[in-house]
Amino acid sequence: MKKRFILLAVFCLSLKFTFSQSINPDMIKSISFQKQNDNRFSNLIIGSLNERFSISFDVLSGFEHDLYYVIEHCDFNWKKSQLIKSEYIQGFDDVKIDNYSSSFNTYQIYTHYKVSFPNSNTSFKKSGNYIIKIIDEYGKELFRRKFILHENLATVQTEIKRSREIEFINEKQVVNFEINPINIQLNNPSKTVKVKVFKNNDLNYYVENIKPQYNMGKKLIYKYDSELSFWAGNEYLYFENKFVRNTSINIRGFDLGDIYSNFLYDDISRKNKKYTYNPDINGGFIFNVNNSSNPEFEADYVNIHFYLQKPKTFDLENKIYIVGDFNNHEISQEYLMNFNSRNNLFEAVIKLKQGFYNYKYIVVDSDNQIIQGEIDGNFDETENEYNVIVYYRNFGERYDRVIGVGKGLSQYITN
Repeated sequence: MKKRFILLAVFCLSLKFTFSQSINPDMIKSISFQKQNDNRFSNLIIGSLNERFSISFDVLSGFEHDLYYVIEHCDFNWKKSQLIKSEYIQGFDDVKIDNYSSSFNTYQIYTHYKVSFPNSNTSFKKSGNYIIKIIDEYGKELFRRKFILHENLATVQTEIKRSREIEFINEKQVVNFEINPINIQLNNPSKTVKVKVFKNNDLNYYVENIKPQYNMGKKLIYKYDSELSFWAGNEYLYFENKFVRNTSINIRGFDLGDIYSNFLYDDISRKNKKYTYNPDINGGFIFNVNNSSNPEFEADYVNIHFYLQKPKTFDLENKIYIVGDFNNHEISQEYLMNFNSRNNLFEAVIKLKQGFYNYKYIVVDSDNQIIQGEIDGNFDETENEYNVIVYYRNFGERYDRVIGVGKGLSQYITN
């Protein structure tokens, strides 16, 4: 009897160890924010205080892990703010995520996790920059994402214009805007007001530390040219594979191994081509699978094969990456393309959940600097979405509050 008890105890410990396996970073996929009643997913949420949103992700393992979320309030530069947790959270964090579902009828087994805010444990008391961290039961951070919550204390009127610099008139776009305070007095705005402007939810490419050019009554006017200019880029490329066993939008073939593979048509450099309007969703993505109302856990994972024909004058010392909202515009080894000299193609394989995806190619030189538009070109006609975030910290305050946000679309570009 004693021997049986010992064996049973060893078995239980072994079972506990099996179900407590650590999660490798490459097991985490499809990290995404989503606003309530919006089918589009994003790597970044910009919302008002108490606006409902969720963050979800998949763990590609056969186990249901105990995972938790931690919330951190940040300053303008995304460094931890001076506020203590009770000052910016109503309730508490470090809460286990109890909304999860196992994948259904998929070749790739995964567990889908989702947490919505505000919830019964956590709501937000202050505006500003935030970081959410997902940790495992041992306190190990698995990943983090940024989000921005704002107050409606100022309106931000934006206008997208073509560059007035003759050299870049056909390649750059300029963001002009006005900040109009409504329910707040902005004291000494040249020192207390900060702005951050970025394009297509890409927080890696932004303009900041711009002072108001002049005041018009209470309004703050920002009508710079070169200081608020952005390389226009080109429309995003895209594919859709909700029908995984069919050729579809920009997909020329499929195959089945351990999981399905989809093979995209070869892309070409568009740098020296004429601009062609090609509707996109500005780098976004949507999870979708045919004949399913629950793509969150019924969509399968597919190995997507990307191909890019080598541009004639391309320097092979440079590197090419595939980016978009789907990977948080992240430049990392996972999204690096390899050159196949036999076929004169750059190639990459990325495992993605079924759906509709925007993507583009980014070139990084030997000094780790991005060469804007090296593959796809820069065209002032390109339709982009710009966000203007307005921060305010009055004298004596301990955090950067977000008092207003603005959005501008370059489809309404003016001269």
